[in-house]
Amino acid sequence: MFQIVDKTVTLNYPLGHHLHCMVSQIPNHIRFDNEPFPEQVTKQKWSLVESVLKLVATGDGNLKKLHFLLFPESTLPCCHLDDALTIIAEKFQPNTVTMLGMEHMELHQFKGIVERYHEDNAELLNSINTDQDSGEIDLLRVNWAAIVVKEADAKLRVFIQAKSHPFVGEESLDHNDLYHGKIFPFFHSQPTGFNFMAMICFDYIYRTIYHSNITTVIQHANELFFSSRQHLDFLAILECNPKPEHDTFRDVINGFYGEHLAAAPGVRETITTFCNSAYDTRKSLPHCGDHDTFGHSSVFIHKNHKMTNGQLGEFSVDDFTGLPVCRLRFKTDSRLYYFNLPVFHEFDPRTTRMPLKVHTIFKPTTQHGWQSINCAASSRL
Repeated sequence: MFQIVDKTVTLNYPLGHHLHCMVSQIPNHIRFDNEPFPEQVTKQKWSLVESVLKLVATGDGNLKKLHFLLFPESTLPCCHLDDALTIIAEKFQPNTVTMLGMEHMELHQFKGIVERYHEDNAELLNSINTDQDSGEIDLLRVNWAAIVVKEADAKLRVFIQAKSHPFVGEESLDHNDLYHGKIFPFFHSQPTGFNFMAMICFDYIYRTIYHSNITTVIQHANELFFSSRQHLDFLAILECNPKPEHDTFRDVINGFYGEHLAAAPGVRETITTFCNSAYDTRKSLPHCGDHDTFGHSSVFIHKNHKMTNGQLGEFSVDDFTGLPVCRLRFKTDSRLYYFNLPVFHEFDPRTTRMPLKVHTIFKPTTQHGWQSINCAASSRL
């Protein structure tokens, strides 16, 4: 059963000003048992993640204002978690949140990570202990994410969550069943009052006839609204998704923003960001269909925040074929997208010209770095 737990973090965000987010749409090498040259694959994957972390760490220009950095599902090799944490701890600005999609590891290894950061993950540790008491599951693999918060005083906190419902392609009938996580943090940043959470791909759309993950999120956000008049401001979905625009995802987005049967004030102002792996992820798969595009990371806001539909060089703006939303839709290439996160309830709509703006887009270089693409037109949207 999907359980949301509240976590308070100290992030001193500027009042009356938008925040900033970077989506790392980078290729992912999907791992298989008995793959050739596993050490080389691990090295390549870490080098790519490290290049993004170092770009952010330099803090050139507007990057000094970065607040959220997102990586796709299953991109960071587990053996390099400490390396990533070191860069964040030593070189990132305070008041930053980095969401790392981690490669699979066995449950007994995963539990060791959770125990290491038990102060911030007590509910998850208790859930794992309960599950272990019910059967022999230590060798089940875990698809997971680490949400790394560098607080206002530079203290580093590491929150962990396990994917609750893996995609069928991640599992098989022999030995590759995956562990189903049950604990999802809901972050309350103080003193500013900005609330956010993360989900991993299928967790966003999973439902039965009795239960829906996203309905649980909406109900929790509504309770927050009615008790304190706060909202879920930001929802990040980390994906390695060959079909990012599948009808199932479209249906959930429609339900999330549509208010078909009842108003959902807790999520009306939510900015939903899908961070997917890039098109070249296809190269690591033995069989890939013509419609398996990967890419198409996107940002959604409610239709009330009007944006003009249109196609620009690196992205487009539309309503996802008639949904009650405005969607910023990126292409499939390997890119870093740096854009603003409006805090809608702090703005006067009469004086806010455009709710979403793309500040910078980076493309990879031949020297395994990143260079900005001139997006002066896109920044005006």
